[in-house]
This record gives sequence, C-alpha cells and structure tokens, in this order.
Amino acid sequence: MTETAIIAKDLIKEFKTRKGKITAVDHLTLQVQRGETYGLIGPDGAGKTTTVRVILGLLRRTQGESSILGFDSMRSPYPIRERVGYIAQQFALPADLTVMENMQFFASVQQVSPEQQKNRITELLAFAGLSEYPSRLAGKLSGGMKKKLALACSLIHEPQVVMLDEPTLGVDPVSRRDFWNLLGNLRTEKGMTIFVCTPYMDEAERCNRVGLLYAGKLIADDTPEMVKKRVPGALLEFTPLPFVPAQRLVEGMKGVLEVQTYGARLHVFVDDAHRRKNEISTALSAQGIAHDEIHPVEVRMEEAFISLIRREAAQAPSGSDLARRSTA
Repeated sequence: MTETAIIAKDLIKEFKTRKGKITAVDHLTLQVQRGETYGLIGPDGAGKTTTVRVILGLLRRTQGESSILGFDSMRSPYPIRERVGYIAQQFALPADLTVMENMQFFASVQQVSPEQQKNRITELLAFAGLSEYPSRLAGKLSGGMKKKLALACSLIHEPQVVMLDEPTLGVDPVSRRDFWNLLGNLRTEKGMTIFVCTPYMDEAERCNRVGLLYAGKLIADDTPEMVKKRVPGALLEFTPLPFVPAQRLVEGMKGVLEVQTYGARLHVFVDDAHRRKNEISTALSAQGIAHDEIHPVEVRMEEAFISLIRREAAQAPSGSDLARRSTA
C-alpha cells in the first residue's frame, strides 16, 4: 500500500473567459502522506478551492497529474468518492431535516446499508458531541454545531481521506477549536489523512505541513516551523502613539527589513534585534512618539504568510497576471 495519499504533479487548471484564459492553478506539485494533516493556505483568489476540486475530480484539469490513494482524479472518480469525505466551502445541510435525518440522508447517498447505519450514526453523533440533539432541525443548530454535523455526515462511509474547504469559515473561535480537536482525534485514532484549506493562520499552525498558494502557484510547502524560518531577520513588537508617524519613521530606518501592522501594534523585522531595538526607541523619542516596551517575539504563521506573499508580489514582473492579482 502506497504511503502517499494525495499527489499533484505539474497540475494546471485554466478557465476560458471573454478576455482570454485565466490560469487558476499554475504547475502545482505537492504530496500528502497517509495520516498527515496538510493545510493549504493563501489569500482569496489564490486557487485553493479550484485545487481541491481538481484533485477530487470535480473539475477537469488542463494539464498535469492528480490522484488520491493511487486513483487518478480524471479516470477513477467513483473509487475516490468511495474513499474520500468532502466538505465544500458552500456545503449546506438540508435545513428542514433533523440531525438524525441528515445523517441518514448522507448515509443513503454513500450507499451505507441500514444495518451499518445504526452503529455508525450513533458513534459519529457521539464523536461530534451531537448525541443530545438527534431531533433538532439542522437549520436550528448553531454555526459550530452545523460544522460538526457536516463533518459527521462526511465520515458516514468511513473514508480514508477527508478534504475540507474552509470548514470553519465564519465560526466563532471556541467552535473552531472544538472542530480542530475533532480533526486531531480523527488523525490520532483513525490514522486519517486530512487535507484542509483554511484562511486562519492559527489553524495552519496545527497542520503537519502547509502549502502557501499565491496566484495559483505553490510558493512554500513545508512544516509550519520551516515556513516561518523562511522569513529573514528577528521580529520586534511595540505599540506607538501616534501610530502612523511611527510606522513611517521606522520603515525608513537602517536595518529594518519589513514592517507589518497588527492592530495597534507594529511588528518590525530587523537584522539585529538588540541593536535596532535601541535605535528605534531613540528615533521615536526624538520625534516625540510615545511607545511601550520594544520586545522580541516569535514569528507566527501570520507574519510569515504576509511576508512571503509580499515578497512574491514584489518579484512578479510588471504587467503579469501575478502582479495584477497582487493588487486586486
């Protein structure tokens, strides 16, 4: 049995429009190993949903290769559907069906026998924390409970791989954490392979590996720790007042590699944390700009994400599709 669950090689997906062809996925190559949680991240319009749909065989690829569990996405869609659970970005449960009826409906779609349904539905409702709500209409569930029910429905046929397209979008932080705890249990207890697109960088931190997609290109593919190490320099954080003059001042200083904003705080990448910390403090004071303590912090996925995207956009040739997308 192959240890690789998902493969894409030089994958291209083009769409024809009135203005010509748009390349949504551009020579993408990645591999996801069995039992791994892989997170695909990227800004809106990067091509995440298209990538998932092509790998699943829901869209025809233009060029390249794509397969799941050894089954080609184009030539073997039915064996893939038998072995994969999928929650689409716009996944909608029938609101007028109860929790139990939804489970039974998706079980029948996946051709799970009535005998098998009894135990599986009981187990999945317990797993998702929905055992107390079998008679509640899906339309009356909270956002977090709807996501848990969607996950339970996608698992009814005992898939080996689960592919999730922004499954927690619009859900409160506590429900997102609960949902990811469920995913962690799936991987630990079942050895399930999980491929998830997410806009949330804290969720990306939970993945074994992440791929950063920008304008259809995979510009990073590694563990979260290694992706963060691709950002040069040390990171300093402080809160200045007034904010905008401080940002403009710091951006022009020697040794400052990059400046990012984070709420009322400035995140400043520098070549030498100790030296630049003192210089920044002195420069701010000279201009009458107050600030709290300037202190070093660990780089998170969010800072790495912004920095790598900026770098990629800056390197794009002027007038190219990549450059146009970066300003869209």
